[in-house]
Amino acid sequence: MELQHVTRQHEFVTSLYVQAKLNMRALLDQVFPTYEHVFSDLYSATALATLQNGLSGQGQEWEEVIRQNAGKSRSSFWIRAKVEQLESIYEPWSKSKKSVAQIQMLQSMVSLLLSMQEQIEAIEEQMRQLADELPEVAFVKSIPGVGDKLAAAIVSEIGDAKQFGDAKQLVAFVGLDPGVYSSGQFVATSNRITKRGSKRLRRALFLAVQCGIRGSTNQRLRAYYDKKRTEGKPYKVTVIACANKLLHHIFAILKKGQPYPA
Repeated sequence: MELQHVTRQHEFVTSLYVQAKLNMRALLDQVFPTYEHVFSDLYSATALATLQNGLSGQGQEWEEVIRQNAGKSRSSFWIRAKVEQLESIYEPWSKSKKSVAQIQMLQSMVSLLLSMQEQIEAIEEQMRQLADELPEVAFVKSIPGVGDKLAAAIVSEIGDAKQFGDAKQLVAFVGLDPGVYSSGQFVATSNRITKRGSKRLRRALFLAVQCGIRGSTNQRLRAYYDKKRTEGKPYKVTVIACANKLLHHIFAILKKGQPYPA
């Protein structure tokens, strides 16, 4: 399935992007630490382009760079306030002793982040186009707490739901079926899942559970979560049980070809 290739590529590039952000932040702390307080989102295109402009010694062009990247979403007052803030930290920084090698490395990381943002945006657009062609994605997305990316990942990893005779087969395929350890009259309360199947699908399901139970976005799932916690089940065991429950719901709507019942 082409959607599977694209969602996996998205996962791969996103993981690299996260590492690049950490690397860039570590370099920034050494090269230009006062810059991190200028923008609320240090990794926005505006913040990165403005930083790149300052590192290249073109601080006098800040207003133009900010205006070009922020577009119409920001007022002239906000842009001017940012320029004044930048001017107040740039002058002392420009006169301080700096490592040329570190500045060059930071410039490279900023360029890499900007490039990766464009790449991720292009991949996500490709995901949207492919997902729009599959009604199954829309069915899964109808589940409260499941957004575009999670729905695409779940559907692409499951494939054709008709290959599974029942929900238990799908649960086993994912690796969410528990292995129960018992001795005499004692049955363990902390069941371990087999983890045989798709690690990507399990991760997507766990994220969907977390999104669903947060703020009672998915009331049915939240009620099930609360019930298990009231029974004394540990958090991790409860989340696994919720993922299992959610997978049963997903199987049902894919088999019936209908959205999640309201």
